[in-house]
Amino acid sequence: MEPKTKADPTIIVIFGATGDLTWRKLIPAIYNLYLDHWIPENFYVMGVGRGGLSEAQFHKKLNEGVDKFSRRGKSKKKEWDAFARYLTYYQGEFGDNTTYDHIKKQIQQLEKRWKVPVNCIFYMAVPPQFFNVIATKIGNAGLARDKKMSRIVLEKPFGHDLESAKNLNTLLHNLFDECQIYRIDHYLGKETVQNILAFRFANAMFEPIWNRNYIEHVQITVSEQLGVENRGNYYETAGALRDMIQNHILQLLCLISMEPPVSFNADEIRNRKVDVLNALRKFRPEDVHKFAVRGQYGEGWILGKKVKSYRQEPDVNKNSNKETFAAIKLYIDNWRWQGVPFYLRTGKRMNESITVITIQFRPVPHQSFPTEATGNWQPNRLVLNIQPHMGIRLQFQAKQPGLEMLLYPVDMLFNYSESYTSGTPEAYETLLLDIMRGDSTLFMRADQVEAAWDILMPIINLWEKNPSVNFPNYAAGTQGPQDGEAIIAADGHNWIVMPLVKNDKEQKKSTKGLQHD
Repeated sequence: MEPKTKADPTIIVIFGATGDLTWRKLIPAIYNLYLDHWIPENFYVMGVGRGGLSEAQFHKKLNEGVDKFSRRGKSKKKEWDAFARYLTYYQGEFGDNTTYDHIKKQIQQLEKRWKVPVNCIFYMAVPPQFFNVIATKIGNAGLARDKKMSRIVLEKPFGHDLESAKNLNTLLHNLFDECQIYRIDHYLGKETVQNILAFRFANAMFEPIWNRNYIEHVQITVSEQLGVENRGNYYETAGALRDMIQNHILQLLCLISMEPPVSFNADEIRNRKVDVLNALRKFRPEDVHKFAVRGQYGEGWILGKKVKSYRQEPDVNKNSNKETFAAIKLYIDNWRWQGVPFYLRTGKRMNESITVITIQFRPVPHQSFPTEATGNWQPNRLVLNIQPHMGIRLQFQAKQPGLEMLLYPVDMLFNYSESYTSGTPEAYETLLLDIMRGDSTLFMRADQVEAAWDILMPIINLWEKNPSVNFPNYAAGTQGPQDGEAIIAADGHNWIVMPLVKNDKEQKKSTKGLQHD
C-alpha cells in the first residue's frame, strides 16, 4: 500500500551537485524515498555544478554513490535506470546570471508540462562562502516569489559567530520569508532524536518526574574515533565548539529540556526550543574556566593502529590552537530545571564513537535497606542511545534471587534493531521529505540559531584570545583530557557511557539479578 502523504509535484535544484554531500547523502536519500514510493510522479532533480560532466558521467557518479552509501546497499539496474530519468545536470557558475536563467526556463517548462503548481526547492550543498551569492541570485531572479511553494535549504554552519549568523539571517530575510528558509541540522532527522519527543510527551509516566525534583543531572556525549581526516581547512576555522556543540548538541539539550508543546505544530515546537536557549545561564568571561574546558588530540592508538596528532593532519597549522575536544557545564534558569547541571562534551579521536544522553535521577530520599544489601547500588539512570546503536535503556535496582536481601542494578531495554525489522530511514530521507511537504518542525529558525551562538560567544572569544599552553593534551584513543574529567568530577559525578547491550552474554550479565534457577 502506497503512503497517503506523498509530496506534491517537486523540483529540487541542488547547487554543488558534484560535491561530496550530494554524492554521499542527498542522492542516496532521494533514491531511497523513490524506492519507498514517497516521491511524486511529477518529480525532477536538477544538479548544478562547476564541474564539466556529461549527463551520463553525472548519472554514473551518482550511481556509484548510491551503491556505496545507500542503506539498501548496491542498487538494482532496473530500479536505478527508472530513477535516473528524474536526474539532470547543468554546468554553471554560481555567480553567473545565465545559470539562473537556465533554471528558471527549466522550471517553467516543467510547470507547463505537468499543468500543476510545483514545489521548487533550492538546496545549497556548497561551502558557506557561496550562501550569499546563491541566495541573492535566486532572489533577484524571482525564483522564490511563491512563498508557499518555493523553499531554500542551507547546510550548517550557519555563520561563524553571532555577528556573521545575524548578517546571514538579515540577507536571507531580505530575499525570503522565514517560512521559506530551511536550515538543516541532520542530527534532528535521526530516528532516535525524533523519538525523544515521543518518549517524553506520549507517555504519562515520565513527564511528572522530568524536572529538578527528581533529576540530579544530565549528560550528553558525542564522541568520535575519527580525526579530522580531510577536513583540516574547515576544522581550522571551526573547532569542536562550533562544529558540534553550537548546533547538534544544543539541539539535543533543547529536546531533553523543553516544555511540553501545546501541539505538534512546527512553530510551537521551535518556540519551546528557543525558550530553553533563552533560559540558559550566560557565561561571564571571568568564569569561563569554571564551566568550559578544551583539548586537542596528540598521537595515539585507535583499534590497534597508530594515528597522527591533530597538528600532523593535512591542512592543519603545525602550531594550531584549535580545540578538537570541548566540554561545558550549563544551567537552565527556569522553574523546571533550576540548579540541575547539564554536562555536554564532544571530541575527536576518542576511545569510541557514540552519541548518548544520560539522565541521572536523584537518590531515594530515605535508604531503608541494610548496608550489606546495597554494595552494588547505582543511581537510577535513563540512557538514550542515538548512535551507532539506537535505543533506550532504563537502569533500576532489583533484588537478587536468594535468601538474603541483596540489591543489584538491572536494565530495561528498548533496542531499535530488535523491535523493528524494516530498515530505519536515514536522517536525510526524513528531512528531505519534510522539506518537500513544507514541514519545518525539524529545522532551525533564525532566532534559534542566534540564541545558540549567543550562549557560546564568551567561550569562543576567550579561547581565541588566550591560546592553550598545553596542546596537545590528550592522546588519541582516550576519553579526552584530564580537565574534561575534572569539570564533572568537581560536582561529584563522572562521565557515564552505557551502550546498548549487544549480545546474549552481556544481556545475561546485565539481568542476572532477576534470573531464577
